[in-house]
Amino acid sequence: MPLHGFQRVMSTTVATVGALALGVAGTTAHASAPLNYAALGDSYSAASGVLPVDLTNLLCLRSTANYPHLIAARTGARLKDVTCGAAQTKDFTQSQYPGVAPQVNAVTRDTDLVTLTIGGNDNGTFINAMLACGTAGVLSGGKGSPCKDRYGTSFDDAIDANTYPALESALRSVRAKAPNARVAVLGYPWITPPTADPSCFVRLPIASGDVPYVHALQAHLNAVVERAAQETGATYVDFAQASAGHDACQPTGSRWIEPLLFGQNIVPVHPNALGEQRMAERAAIGLGLG
Repeated sequence: MPLHGFQRVMSTTVATVGALALGVAGTTAHASAPLNYAALGDSYSAASGVLPVDLTNLLCLRSTANYPHLIAARTGARLKDVTCGAAQTKDFTQSQYPGVAPQVNAVTRDTDLVTLTIGGNDNGTFINAMLACGTAGVLSGGKGSPCKDRYGTSFDDAIDANTYPALESALRSVRAKAPNARVAVLGYPWITPPTADPSCFVRLPIASGDVPYVHALQAHLNAVVERAAQETGATYVDFAQASAGHDACQPTGSRWIEPLLFGQNIVPVHPNALGEQRMAERAAIGLGLG
């Protein structure tokens, strides 16, 4: 082969190998690029009451040890955390507080991952039920089911009539902003055990007959959250089994949720640091993030 022909062959070969190398390098770089992660949701997402507090927005009482921060640290994701205590589904598309943008504003077409816990504040479900049943429990001395007797199916009816459609609408607003993102909707870990624990009454003053009532109410809410997630193409992260035995009646070091009284968080009936860690772990596994 003439020298100039050999040079042309070698030049072509080097160029091809170089292009392949660049392609492999580009693929590797793309594969290792950090996820664009938007964290939305209420106080269970924000870890309200867990220290340290995120000082960038004190209105939302957000912790830098919440499950979104833990997931971001675990995966190396670029986190935009707009979780906010007391958030309702309506706050996805409107401002919750002056100067606080609608939560879906954090989601863009470049968003790869979205996580959220939402729905418990709609209709005042959690706060109204806990206050009503706690007050009724104290007045009854922990006997009977005064809360169930008074409120019956009213909390459940509001979940079906109002919370479910609001959840579905909120999740569709997320999907519209980021059609290709992985979206994980986390259920709420158990607040109460399935049946009354007499030793817990001083910390969670719900009458013995109302403990199963509150437990069933939370199960109903989680079922509605799961249905909305499934119908909008999101992944539902279920805590029904994982959080069993870690409710607010359990001892420190075992419970994921702090009790109403004599707890360790500044915000009662919310996840503690351990609860947020376990929520992060379950969400990461559910999303295939390791």
